[in-house]
Amino acid sequence: MAKQQDAAKVIKSGDKIAVDYTGRVDGVVFDTSKGREPIGFTVGAHEVIGGFDEAVIGMEVGGKKTITIPPDKAYGPHVDKMVVIVPRQVIKLDGEFKPGMRLEMTLPDGTARLLTIVKIDGDAVTIDLNHPLAGKTLEFDLEIKSIGE
Repeated sequence: MAKQQDAAKVIKSGDKIAVDYTGRVDGVVFDTSKGREPIGFTVGAHEVIGGFDEAVIGMEVGGKKTITIPPDKAYGPHVDKMVVIVPRQVIKLDGEFKPGMRLEMTLPDGTARLLTIVKIDGDAVTIDLNHPLAGKTLEFDLEIKSIGE
C-alpha cells in the first residue's frame, strides 16, 4: 500500500524563507536577486515591505507568482513637504554633486537617510528625502526557494 505524502509546507507568519525576485517599476527592473543569493527574511517580522511580506503567505517551495504592490504597501506616498531647499554647505561631499545624485545623510538622531539631489541653484540645493520608490506601484516576480522554521 502506498504511503500518503505529507501535505506540502505552506508559508505562514514566523517562517524563515528564501525568495528569488525581480522588481520592476513601469516595466523597468530596479532590483533583482538573479546572479546573487535569494533574499532571506522572517515572514511577518517587518524585514521587507508589507506587500512583499503579505504576498508570500500561503506559497510553497517552488511556487512562483507575479505581484503588484501599491505605494501604501511599499514605500508609502511621495510626500511633497519632504522635498526641501537647504544651503549648499549642509551637503558635505568631497567633489562636485549634481541633480539626480543619491547620497546617504546622517540625521542629528544618528539615523541614516537616503536623499536625492533634485536641483542646484547657486548656494541653494533642493533635496528629496522621500525613498526613491515612494509613490510608485511596484511589480515583483517571486519564486520561493526554501522555507524554514
